[in-house]
Amino acid sequence: MSHETSDTPPESLFRRLCNNLMAICLAVMAVSVFVNVVLRYGFGSGVAASEELSRLLFVWMVFIGATAAYPAGEHMAFTSLVAGLRTRPRVMAVVTVLIRLLVLLACVLIGWGAWQQVVVGLDSTSVVLRYPTALLPLPAFLCATAIGVMVLVELIKSKPLDLGHGADVE
Repeated sequence: MSHETSDTPPESLFRRLCNNLMAICLAVMAVSVFVNVVLRYGFGSGVAASEELSRLLFVWMVFIGATAAYPAGEHMAFTSLVAGLRTRPRVMAVVTVLIRLLVLLACVLIGWGAWQQVVVGLDSTSVVLRYPTALLPLPAFLCATAIGVMVLVELIKSKPLDLGHGADVE
């Protein structure tokens, strides 16, 4: 069993944390749905909370994954449109800033809309589990905030676009 060292980059720790959280969400969802199916078709009854729990965990899992995918460069990209600009560094720098500003704008819009839904959801609860319905849009807000912060850091550091991720066709 390996132990963490102080030399482990924060990105690696962040990615490992996100992967573990997604695995936990997926495991709980799978067990919940499996038990519900067995109970429903095997014994004529089910667990009413299974559907609500699975929906909540799925939403959280998707946004945790989206947050983890950003620093790894795994979001959908149209690299073929930008790849031709590699030979023109000044134009590429301007395009990079423009792309990041557009991503930041998208984060602000998503974050603002999600926050409004969080506020609305504070006054209501889910039907079966009785959790605040603000927990459904909360991961969208957290994801938009986290990606927005990462974009701001990239803008401040003038980090070049990484066009070399593993996709063959985009």
